[in-house]
Amino acid sequence: MSAARKLDLYKLHAAEYAAPRSPALIATKPGRYLTIAGSGDPNGPEFAEKVGALYAMAYTIKMGKKRMGRDYKVSGLEGLWWAVGGGAAMMARRRDEWRWKLLIRVPDFIKARCLSMAAQLLLEKGKGKGVAAVKLERIAEGRCVQMLHIGPYAAEKTTVDAMLEFATANGLRLTGRHHEIYLSDPRRVKPEKLRTILRHPVAPRGPRRR
Repeated sequence: MSAARKLDLYKLHAAEYAAPRSPALIATKPGRYLTIAGSGDPNGPEFAEKVGALYAMAYTIKMGKKRMGRDYKVSGLEGLWWAVGGGAAMMARRRDEWRWKLLIRVPDFIKARCLSMAAQLLLEKGKGKGVAAVKLERIAEGRCVQMLHIGPYAAEKTTVDAMLEFATANGLRLTGRHHEIYLSDPRRVKPEKLRTILRHPVAPRGPRRR
């Protein structure tokens, strides 16, 4: 596959990666993701180690497919976040109570055998730390409210509150897990300029109980 034809999942699913400055409803289709789960403060060593393992697998699988003539662009990092009480509840919890699952979207032609082959290759090279925890999952969120957050991750609550207000005004409630799509690299971008798409699945609100 030529460079001009390299598959870019963000372009292919452009409507799902809209970054509106105000809350908006979007429709998402099921997607295939490399995932790795963890818990606790994202500033801790576990988070960094699992990001490394996830990217090691993502690039090893990509290079294997490129050699077979099916090249694609490695997608950016995403994350699902929640705590006891659901995704919306995590903002009120201490960081050591957070649970998370890191994601990298992959094409539908990536299969389970691709993971096992990549993990074996990394182990043979002595670079296999943590890669056994990487899984391949199909994630279906359906209808979601989505908004661009500009600024530090610690200041996301204002954006999430706006999304919640929007959902309530439209007869919806937040369900599932808080989803973050990272457009900026925090190692290279100042906190006040970080760009992150925030997404949350929604469902119709039930009738009020009397």
